[in-house]
This record gives sequence, C-alpha cells and structure tokens, in this order.
Amino acid sequence: MAGGQERVLRRRIRSVQSTRKITKAMELIAASQIPRSLARIIANRPYRLGMQRIVLDAALGDPAGAKKLLTLSEKIDTALVLVITGDRGLSGPYNNASLRAGERLVTKLKSEGTQVQLFCVGKKAAAFFRFRGLDVQESFAGFVDKPTYADAQEIARHLAGPFMSGEAQQVLLVSTRYLSAGSQAVRVEQLLPLVIPELPEPTEPEPLHGYTEFEPDVKKLLFFLMPRALESEIFSALLEGAASFHTSQQRAMAAATDNADELGQTLTRVMNRARQDSITTEIMEIVGGAEALRSGK
Repeated sequence: MAGGQERVLRRRIRSVQSTRKITKAMELIAASQIPRSLARIIANRPYRLGMQRIVLDAALGDPAGAKKLLTLSEKIDTALVLVITGDRGLSGPYNNASLRAGERLVTKLKSEGTQVQLFCVGKKAAAFFRFRGLDVQESFAGFVDKPTYADAQEIARHLAGPFMSGEAQQVLLVSTRYLSAGSQAVRVEQLLPLVIPELPEPTEPEPLHGYTEFEPDVKKLLFFLMPRALESEIFSALLEGAASFHTSQQRAMAAATDNADELGQTLTRVMNRARQDSITTEIMEIVGGAEALRSGK
C-alpha cells in the first residue's frame, strides 16, 4: 500500500481516538448524574404521594361535588399536550421515542376533531414539531438536565390557566418514566382533569374517618388543589425524564466508546498489514536489484 494511504489510515486512527475520548467523558459524566437524579426522585416521592392522597380524600369526602371537577368532559374541543424531551441528543432512543409518541397523540386527537395546543419541554421537541409544520404554543428549555420546582410551576401556570378558564377541556402529558436502570418507558398520561380512582355514584356523603376536615368545602378545595397537583405531577415527570435521559445517554456513549475501540483496533490491523506489505515489497525490490547486479557482473 502506498505511503499516502498509510497516512490516511493514521489520520483516521487519530480521529477515532479523539472521538473515543469525547464519548468516554460523556459516558462518565452521565453515569455521575444518574445517582443524583434518582435521589431527587426518591426525595420528591413523599410530596407527590401526599398530594395524591389529599385529592383522593377530598374526592371521597364529597363524591358528587368531586365528579363535577374531576370528570372528563364528553366533548373535548381543545386539548393541551405537553411533550417532554431533552435539550441535547446523543442519548440513544430517549428523544425519538417521546417525539414519535407525541406526534401519534397529536394526529389521533386531530382525527377526532379536537383542536390541539402543543407545549414543549426541551429544544429537541420544539425543533421536531416546528419542522413538521405544527404550531408550538410555548416551549421551555435550558433546565431539562437539572429541573427545579420553579420550572414545574412555570410550565403548570401556562397549562392550568386555559383549563381553569374553560378554554381547554383536557391536559395530556407525553414523557419518559424511569422504571429501572435497564428500562424506561414513554407514557401518555392525563394531567387535567385530575385522575383519581373510580368514584362511587353520588350519594349522601359518608363521614370521614380519622382527623381529616375540609375547609372550605370540597369543591372550592379541589379548585385550589388542581394547580398544585399539576405542578407536582409535572415536576415528577421532569425528574424522571432527567434520570431517563442520563441513563439513556450513559448507555449510548458506552456503546459508542466500545465501537470506537473496535474500529481503532480494526484500522490499526489494516495499517500494520499495509506496512508489512510495503516493507515486503521494498525488500523484494532490493533483493531483485541485488540479483540483477550480481548477474551483470
């Protein structure tokens, strides 16, 4: 093989080695972020469960009043869809799975005659839907890796307003839920009206056991709790999305690092073989020249 081709192989090997350093660094960074994200999910769990329990207790305290606020309308003219993705790529199927699920949901709702207003979390979601000609009502970015409760409050404020005013009849969420280190699943969930276990048919309210007492009445209380419960659910989705993103990125970068190692070894073998061929050819030329000189003498 000519020396020029050998130089090309050397450049490719150096390029692969440089890429491997980047992917390895990203793998280590993502791996370091996973325990922190999981710790935040665990720390948030009591508040989320407490909020769900309060809503359930209030609904059971006055099933007739609760049904008016927690029952999905028969006709949905407008639905708000919140899609949560990442700000960056290089994270395996994390972004693509949420985006495809969100696209299918929007298509389904529109086919049923429902007007859809899109809200996106993460730069990838906003770019994806705008590229497909879909209007994005509001987009949020810059905090997906490390979301705060203030971020969830800001998102909830944009979603709760149209629902409370009656402009929208349903709020849906598309996000990735963290199940385990090896399993993350994209889910479509209803945020508003609040989803609670099946309520009994309206009857005389039964006295509550324990020390639960509602002031003001259940209807006013649920009207106040709706935005708070919405904030809690969005914050939980953001935390699980961050953990899923880091886990997916760690796996993707580990695979990329392994591929870089394998490609580097393959290119090194090819270059060594080419060098051996080149040396063998030169030796044969030298031997042939020596034989020609000896024959001439």
